[in-house]
Amino acid sequence: MRKFVIALAATSALALGACQSPAADKVEDQAEAQADAIDDQADAMPEGPAKEAMEKKADVVEEQGEEKANAMDDNGEIAPSETGVGDTQPPAEAKK
Repeated sequence: MRKFVIALAATSALALGACQSPAADKVEDQAEAQADAIDDQADAMPEGPAKEAMEKKADVVEEQGEEKANAMDDNGEIAPSETGVGDTQPPAEAKK
């Protein structure tokens, strides 16, 4: 599911012609690499609450990187907090 959301977000960003400064791209890329490393660790773990916590941590790291990059330079890049879409965003019902 996480990879589907990432692919969807990436496709949407490309469709909107979003572009960031190189510095913001670097911040986002570093967060994504860190999240991928955490996700790889989670993949090696047995099923259970610890694995789910690691996966959640990876999602949080990635979305925080997107938020930080967006705060650095808001040049059309759409952060999860702006769309309400993302694994760490509150469900739509909670926003009512």
